[in-house]
Amino acid sequence: MAFSVNDPFLYLLSAIIIAVVLAQSVFFLVKAIKRAKLLNISAGTVRKTVFSSALFSVAPAVSILIGIITLNQFLGLPFPWLRLSILGAVTYELPAATIAANAMGVGVTETITDPQTFAVIAWTMTLGIIAGIVLILFGLKKIQRGMNNIAGQDTRWRDILMDALFLGMISAFLGLIFADIRSGITGFIPLVVALASAMLMGIFGLLIKVCKIGWLEQYALPLSMLGAMALSLPITALMGGM
Repeated sequence: MAFSVNDPFLYLLSAIIIAVVLAQSVFFLVKAIKRAKLLNISAGTVRKTVFSSALFSVAPAVSILIGIITLNQFLGLPFPWLRLSILGAVTYELPAATIAANAMGVGVTETITDPQTFAVIAWTMTLGIIAGIVLILFGLKKIQRGMNNIAGQDTRWRDILMDALFLGMISAFLGLIFADIRSGITGFIPLVVALASAMLMGIFGLLIKVCKIGWLEQYALPLSMLGAMALSLPITALMGGM
């Protein structure tokens, strides 16, 4: 029997796990509503809170959908759907899948037909993210105490440290962008697309800060990603990638 990344069995497993997570969400939602009634919080306030939370979930969902579409072309739909619906993050899943695929000699534009290759990629994506969960579970209080000690009486040091950690994480992803620059002008396509995305994010940042468009803050990331994906087509054509 040939292996398929879209096998019904994978759909079944993913659906079961996602259903369990959704059931947990409904359970805690009901518990929260009951608790709000005990605290004499008005039904209008509860409805407004639920609605606003659901509305602000749309923006992250757009970037997640983009990740699923990107991974779908070589990992199928069930596994990316499972990873990005529950635990995964676009900033981690895409680089992890790409690195694992390249290590197995598979391009990210071709559908995987070898179960061993699929298993290696799946385990790389899954095991890699568990470290963060374990770290938060057992070390969050120590990390927070350390951050507070570093900050002391001046919170600017804590902000500087967080910015440094963020830049360090971004630097790790830059390796994928510069991986093929020795192959000629077409190797610079990922870099140009990344700069286009950064430019769009900068424009959105100016609109948020200068023009005071607060609602755009929740949608800046997915809009930048969508814009960069749209711009990647003419950029690739102009730089001879097609």
